[in-house]
Amino acid sequence: MRSQSTTDGGLAQAVIRRFHALRPLSDEAVGALEQAILEGLFRAGPGEDLVAEGDPIDSVRIVLSGWLYRHKTLEDGRRQIVNFILPGETCDAHAYLLSTIDHSITTATPVTYAEIKRARFEKLMASERTLAEAFMCETLLNNAIQREWAINLGRRAALEKVAHLFCEIYERLRPVGLVDGNSCSFPVTQMDLADATGLSVVHLNRTIQELRATGLITLRERTLTIADLDALKSAALYSPNYLQLYRQV
Repeated sequence: MRSQSTTDGGLAQAVIRRFHALRPLSDEAVGALEQAILEGLFRAGPGEDLVAEGDPIDSVRIVLSGWLYRHKTLEDGRRQIVNFILPGETCDAHAYLLSTIDHSITTATPVTYAEIKRARFEKLMASERTLAEAFMCETLLNNAIQREWAINLGRRAALEKVAHLFCEIYERLRPVGLVDGNSCSFPVTQMDLADATGLSVVHLNRTIQELRATGLITLRERTLTIADLDALKSAALYSPNYLQLYRQV
């Protein structure tokens, strides 16, 4: 159940680290962002909709911990996950400019997030130039990621799709310090992965087994371990160019 939280536990650090990777933030920008986050902390359990397609939007939501996914659902119940939202990322940075949201955002795990109301967010953007640039870079980065997901769904073979998703998640978690050597958290179900790659669960399972058999990955106890990142990128036809907005971290 969604509930307001009164403690931060240093959770804002994921956001600060990611934004620093996009654009160096001034000390004033960091302080202003941290204060806005602390004043709007919330928690939600797994399987909860933060927003549903058609809902009005009046705030910006920033993920501090946990995973979510964006998705669209057809009238017959078929679901397509169009992206995962990871710690340090924003759910809907500029969606409040529209009257309603065109997709749903659901928690995959327990999540802690911050809500910044539109008036507060616009004041932040007007007063802190480096923060405004970081949010704009994030929007451009999300657009680039979405284009890559379109290629994944439309052109890559099954093994390439799954391997590409593994590479991308690993690379997106690095700037926020959530990679441990060659391992990272991967707390999503095979159903979620199937809906993200456009594969059936049976086909997805077979593809993961193939990646395991080649020794490229281990996926166990909600942890992904990549034995040879370069080899996995080669198998996925993966190029990190679309993540170029990240500075070296």
